[in-house]
Amino acid sequence: MASRGRRGRAPAREDEPRPEERAEQQAPAPQGPVLPPPPPVDYGVFMQGLVQAMQTQAHTQAALQAQLEAQEGEMEQYLEEKKASQKRPAAMFQR
Repeated sequence: MASRGRRGRAPAREDEPRPEERAEQQAPAPQGPVLPPPPPVDYGVFMQGLVQAMQTQAHTQAALQAQLEAQEGEMEQYLEEKKASQKRPAAMFQR
């Protein structure tokens, strides 16, 4: 077989930077003070907070659902009273 150019690598294209040039184009170093790494996470405390937040959300959702059902009950009562008032004869307006 005849060998083609460099073995194991594709020939470099004119518009692509060379590996040496790519290293220079990486993100600039962060400016300002360098912060220390964050402290290790205590997953037990994290999970307790997560469970507490989920329980609070469940209680809030249940309270809102109860409030909505109470309002639907009030709406049904209002609609029944409105229907009853419309069934009364309106003799004054008829000729």
